[in-house]
Order: sequence, then C-alpha cells, then structure tokens
Amino acid sequence: MYFLKRKFGAIPSQGVYKILRRNLGANEFLDYQFIQKSRIPTMHFQKSLPRLPIPQLETTCDRYLAAQRPLLIDEAYRKTKSNVDQFRNTSGKQLQEMLKNYDRVNKHTSYISEFWFDAYLRDRKPIPINYNPMLVVHKDEKPEYNNQLIRTTNLIVSSLRFYKSLQSRILEPEVFHLYPKKSDTDTFRSICSKLPTSVSWYGAYMFNAYPLDMSQYPNLFNTARIPEIDKDRLYHNSNGKHITVQHKGHFYAFRVLTESDEILPAEQILARLKFILTDPLPKCEFPIGILTTLNRNKWATARYELLANNNEQALKYIDSALFNVCLDTENIGDDPYAVVRNFLHGDGENRWFDKSFSLQLSQDGHAAVNFEHAWGDGVAVLRYVQDIYKDSRNNRFVTPETKPYDDDISNVIRLDMNLNDKIKSTINEAKKEYNKTCKSLDIDYLIFNKIGKNVCKKLAVSPDAIMQLGFQVGYYKMTGKFVPTYESCSTAAFKHGRTETVRPCTNATKAFTLAVNSKNKPPVGELKSMISECSKVHSQLTREAAMGQGFDRHLFALKKFSEKTNTLANIFEDPDYAHLNNIVLSTSTLNSPAIFAGGFGPVIREGLGVGYIIKDDELGVLVTSYPPYHKSSDFIEALKGTFEELVYLLQKD
Repeated sequence: MYFLKRKFGAIPSQGVYKILRRNLGANEFLDYQFIQKSRIPTMHFQKSLPRLPIPQLETTCDRYLAAQRPLLIDEAYRKTKSNVDQFRNTSGKQLQEMLKNYDRVNKHTSYISEFWFDAYLRDRKPIPINYNPMLVVHKDEKPEYNNQLIRTTNLIVSSLRFYKSLQSRILEPEVFHLYPKKSDTDTFRSICSKLPTSVSWYGAYMFNAYPLDMSQYPNLFNTARIPEIDKDRLYHNSNGKHITVQHKGHFYAFRVLTESDEILPAEQILARLKFILTDPLPKCEFPIGILTTLNRNKWATARYELLANNNEQALKYIDSALFNVCLDTENIGDDPYAVVRNFLHGDGENRWFDKSFSLQLSQDGHAAVNFEHAWGDGVAVLRYVQDIYKDSRNNRFVTPETKPYDDDISNVIRLDMNLNDKIKSTINEAKKEYNKTCKSLDIDYLIFNKIGKNVCKKLAVSPDAIMQLGFQVGYYKMTGKFVPTYESCSTAAFKHGRTETVRPCTNATKAFTLAVNSKNKPPVGELKSMISECSKVHSQLTREAAMGQGFDRHLFALKKFSEKTNTLANIFEDPDYAHLNNIVLSTSTLNSPAIFAGGFGPVIREGLGVGYIIKDDELGVLVTSYPPYHKSSDFIEALKGTFEELVYLLQKD
C-alpha cells in the first residue's frame, strides 16, 4: 500500500474550515452540510408502519392457479390444480401455521425479509448483469458542468449532503401521497411531526398519505457484500469517513468527513480528485476489481488469497468506504448503446460490483449508479439518485472557475495490492471470462413517442398495463409463445417490505394477444373492450402486490419452511412450479425525470431483461438478451409494431 506523505485519516487542519466559513458564511456553512432539513424526522413513521401481511392460504392457491392458467395446456393445468388442491388441504395448512408462528415471534421485521436476504446471498452466479442494475442520469444542461472533474465533485458533495441528512435524521421520510394537494403540505408535516412515533403512521393515513419503509436507507452507505463460500455476507461499518475512487483500474481512498462528521470543503475534494485524475501511473495491469465479476465461490477463494497476501487493510478501506466512485477514461459520446454498456457492465477492470453502490462517471461527464441488490431495492436507490441529481444542479458547489484548495494531498492513499502469481492468474482468467460474457450480451432500445401517461389517462387505461400488454403481444409475435413474466412491485408500504411479483401474463392478455393476431380479427370495439379488461386485471394484480397480497413471496416462504422441516409439499415438486419461476420476461420500471435510462440483465440465459420508463408523452424500453436464445432487436421490432397497433385501437372511435 502506498501512503502519500502522511498517514491516511489525519484530522484536516482548521484552516480548511476557515476558508469554507469565509466563502460561505456561518449559516451557509451549516446549509452546506445537509441536502434537506425535514421537519418530520427520517425514521418518524418506522415504528408504526404496518407489518407485511401473510395472505390467506386459499387466496394464494387461487392466485397461483390463475397465473398458471394462461401458460399451461388443459392436461397440465388439471395436474397442477390437483396438486394445489391437495396442498391447500394437507401440508399447506401445516406450513401456513409454521409461517404464522414465525411471524408472531419476529414482529420487528417482515416474514419475507430473512428469506429474501438469504436467497440473494446464497446465489453463486456473478452479480454484474445478473443482479446489479444501473441507473443513468441525464447530463447537465450546461455543458461546462459535464467536465468529469467538476461533475464528479458536485455529485460527491451532494451524496455526502444526502448522507449527512440521513445520519442526522432530517432527510425527508419517503411518503406516497395519494392526493398531494391535500397531504404534501406544511400542514401535513406540522401535524405528523408532533405525533408520537407509535401512532404517526395513522396520522399520515388520515391525510391519505402512506409512509414507506426506510430501513434499507442506512445500507446505502458504508456497506459492501463480502464473498464467502456458499453464502455471502453483508458488511456495514458506519465509522467509515472516506470514499474509494477507481481510475485506470487503480484504487484510491481519501477522507471526505472530519472526525465530527463535517463534510470537507468542495475545493478540497476537487483537489484530491484532480490529483487522482492526473496521477501519471499507467493502466493497472492486474486490477482487482475484475474479481468481483467472478462466480461468488471463485471470488471468495480469490479474496482469501488476497487476505493471505497482506491486503487486509486495503480491502477494509474498500468495504468500509461511504461509497465507491469509478472515474472512467472513456469518452462515450451520445451513443445510447455505449452509455448502457459502460454503466451496466463495462470491462470490469475499473469497477467494484460488491459495493452497495458505485457512482460512475465517463470522461465526458455521463453519470450513473450501479448498485448491488442484496442489501436493498430500487426505491431507496432511486430516491438517492433523484436527490443528488437535483441537488448537484441546483447547488453547484464547484464551477469551472473554482480553484482546487491548495492541498498537500496528505489524505489520499493509493491502495497498491500485494499480488502473487496465483492471484494474477485468477485476474487474467476473470478478464477473459467477463469479456466473453459481456460480448455475448445483446442490447437494444426503443423510444416510442405516440403514447404515454397523458394519452392513457385520457383513454382511461393504465399506462403500466399497456406496457405489459405490449410485452405479451410482442413476445408472442416473435415466438408464438406465452411465457412466465415477472414485474417487480415494491412492498415498501410495510415494515421491512421488499418486493412482490406481478404476473402480467393473464387470461385477459392471452385472449387479446390471440385475438389481435388472428386471421379473423374481432371488430375494433371488441378489441378495445379487451384492452380495457387487460388494464383492469393488471391494475388489480398491481394493487394486490403492493398491498402484500401477491402469491409469489408467500409460496416462497412456505417452500423455505417445507425444506427446513422436511415437510413433503407436492406443489413444490410439480415441474410446473419450477417452470413458472423460470422467468423468461423479467421486467421492471423506475420512473423519474432524473433518469435517462435504467437496465439489468436477463434472469436466465434464454430470457429477456426489460427495463422501461413511462413518461407523459412517450415510452422507453431497454432490452437485454443472450443470442442465440433471443435477439433484443427482434423483440424491439415486435414491440414497435405492437405499440403502433395498440395506439391505433385505443384512439379509434
């Protein structure tokens, strides 16, 4: 490890703060520390959040059969129904009682939380592409602020302001306002802030406002996934006051907070980033970041080897950092394909996919967040991304005229690793393996500007239902098949809620798909009625999922108890249960004005990863796949024709 001038972590001189206070003034100095100063404490609603309900066994069985029906021929469906009927009257009752007992003695959390963490951490597949999603934010409208050094500094400062507000419990709690004009007000905040935490949720409910679970937010920072044989673990060290930065495959670390948790001046952060960007070292020949692209057991073995070669302190800096920053040397330009590929996977050499999130910036100022998925879900990451994007544009703490603080770079460490021949060989193998995987991934996208939220609202159909109907029709056009489809739905309305599955392939979507593709199409009026029915069914499924009334997580938990207690449950031995969970169409949306694109890889090799955005007047779809199983461009072409036809039908009198 290479130390520059003096020990990392030395307390910065008070002169730094004199400069900051002189530049900003006393009040502005305090404002610099926080992105928000919420009247309602961040965790104010947490204690009174409702608990995730365990659905009734009968209802779950019925919902499961409804999801299977459009996928199975009559004979297979009869067998599956027979298995389900037996399950609901025998072992299902036993397992349901076990789950309820478990839930009763774990009132501090949700029934799914432990099992869901376990599922992520036990999976041995590499996490980039397979699990880690990415969110690309729009470039700054002022070109001079897309300079890599300037934009990185501003985004880091905004990230630290978000962190400080979270730590000080003055970050605005996440609340879903059903009627914003009524509840997103000073009156709402004033009343709710005065309520005891034990009843605060009920106060919000009276305004038709629904506070969301905030338990995942602390794991945004100082958190990493540590590879272990068979099951990984999540590591959190709230004492970390530094960030790590990767450039040309090298790792650096420097402090961004003082001992008393004050954010260092932006000019000083600017100086340290400038030092890293101008470090004359050539590209790292053996970048350890590529190891995070490996199969988790392989990576665990390699990490043990790293630890055995006196790299423990360097790895501790990486794991305990507030977050990671990836400064790339590539100029991506305005090619969306290049943007998506760089931030979804890159070449892996300037990445650390195990970090809770990495802030990634290209040389020409494109910015994105790539996040590890075991610790939490998109709701927390989207909130963070939206807030720092907005803050970095509204509060530009460094400008093209800002001069870096005359820093002696005493707090910057370059984390040079001790590598033996075995580790070097593993790194070279990882490069080849990851390069092969990335080259095999196919990506395409569609921006369709003939329909969006406004048109759908006018025509009284759900925009999300129209998107999902388009996916069903498009896939059928491409393959002539109906396949298991997954749409992620947050259950953050409940304490320690994670996600639930919406199953968009329904009897209604199947009926419409067959009708609209038949040689003798029904009249337009009938097809419009069928679209309306698809919208109603999908909206109902979405409402049920958001309220913890889907069937997937419930059956998943029951299956875990079946395995744990060796209770024979024929429903889980049914090949069609496995088939339903072999997700071919994996879909998810994270809508925000800040987001340029969002995406992830297919769940299975023969599947499609479909990230989509619904704006007021256009739709955006990003598709990933692995040829020869599927080509993303084939699906995109099918979607173009499908959306054209849906728009025609919806607008036809």
